[in-house]
Amino acid sequence: MKKTLFLCLALLLGFTSLASAQKLSPLGIWTNEEKKATFEIYQQGDKLYGKIVSLTVPNDPATGKPKLDTQNPDTKLRNRPRLGLVFMKDFKKDSENKWDDGTIYNPEDGKTYSCYMKVLNANTMEVKGYIGFSLIGKSQTWTRVK
Repeated sequence: MKKTLFLCLALLLGFTSLASAQKLSPLGIWTNEEKKATFEIYQQGDKLYGKIVSLTVPNDPATGKPKLDTQNPDTKLRNRPRLGLVFMKDFKKDSENKWDDGTIYNPEDGKTYSCYMKVLNANTMEVKGYIGFSLIGKSQTWTRVK
């Protein structure tokens, strides 16, 4: 009887741990600290990517037209819309809750940075962009959109 009870508890704890690990996934819809946009983190092959799925202010106030990627250093890309833009690329799983070796593009300044994502809990994630070493850079805490 005790062995059966122990086995049931062990299985229950195992399933609980598995469910917790699954909640640490960055897949889904997120917003940044400024809440200027929402982003979808999705998987393609064995890597993760992110695209802009909504903007709080979708149109350029000066033109009244949808915001474009006007700061892109590649002049050929300056007419592409920000909405739908894949701005996070090539993240690989590094540990249980961290995805690394990716890049993040900032359409507001046209610069691309090295980046990692670290899921802190089911609803918050640290996103850090940096140049060179991850010790120096800018971190943001993103919140999952329900």
